[in-house]
Amino acid sequence: MRSPLILLVMGAALFAPLAASAQPAAPAPAAVPAPPPAYGPAVTLDQAKRIVAAAEAEARKHGYAMAFAVVEPSGDLVFFEKMDNTQYGSIAIAQGKAKTAALFKRPSKAFGDALTSGRTAILSFDGVIAVEGGIPIVVDGRIIGAIGASGGSSEQDGAMAAAGLAALR
Repeated sequence: MRSPLILLVMGAALFAPLAASAQPAAPAPAAVPAPPPAYGPAVTLDQAKRIVAAAEAEARKHGYAMAFAVVEPSGDLVFFEKMDNTQYGSIAIAQGKAKTAALFKRPSKAFGDALTSGRTAILSFDGVIAVEGGIPIVVDGRIIGAIGASGGSSEQDGAMAAAGLAALR
């Protein structure tokens, strides 16, 4: 007669492969996102004016009254324009969206999306405007500044900022 210990060891040896295969597979490591572009030389006044002119033209086409801000990589203002009848609150918001996009090297919408997905730590980031409408200005693979637009819905602000950036392409 075999000892109960030997039977236990033999049983464990037989069922171990089955137990291992029943375990859920470890999740694959998440893909590491590429680092954001490096900063380049600051956006020029001429470039900033062209960006805002294109954004304003698109806003007029849709009947929006908006404010537009272009900042250099440091977040400091290079050019600002407020269309007639734009709400006064949009002045600071446009500048804040542009500054957010420049300082954090990503569209301001990324912060709104993160908040929506539950990443509330963003609320502790100083000066972040977590709403669509701020977009980095990238030329030759380098961030030279950012545009911020405000006055419409978040989606409208983002579309007007993108229309302004198209002037540099």
